[in-house]
Amino acid sequence: MRSIYPVFRYADAHAAIDWLCAAFGFRVHAVHEGPDGSVAHAELALDDDMIMIGTGNAPQARPADDAYAVYVAVDDVDAHHDRAKAAGAEIIREPFDTDYASRDYAARDLAGNVWSFGTYRP
Repeated sequence: MRSIYPVFRYADAHAAIDWLCAAFGFRVHAVHEGPDGSVAHAELALDDDMIMIGTGNAPQARPADDAYAVYVAVDDVDAHHDRAKAAGAEIIREPFDTDYASRDYAARDLAGNVWSFGTYRP
């Protein structure tokens, strides 16, 4: 059972949903729109995990490159990196090997949130 759900806000949540699916491999689990057509609440899944997003103000200041909004474990970091880069993700740290036997990389999404992807699974 899940206990932690990272939540992200985007000025254009519909565009963010499309981009997150194309760049990072998420699939739409649910989208609930508000009366004005904006995304009141959406759930995107990746394997057995999930994030929640909605329409709202994006962060005013860009987080530092090491201030990750979320860490996502993936099986093939290099393939995932290539997919994200091809979709236009801003890669802020190219794939690298850690001293704890993980291979990681980091990227910014459309709203400037920093995502870290790696093979480490706690």
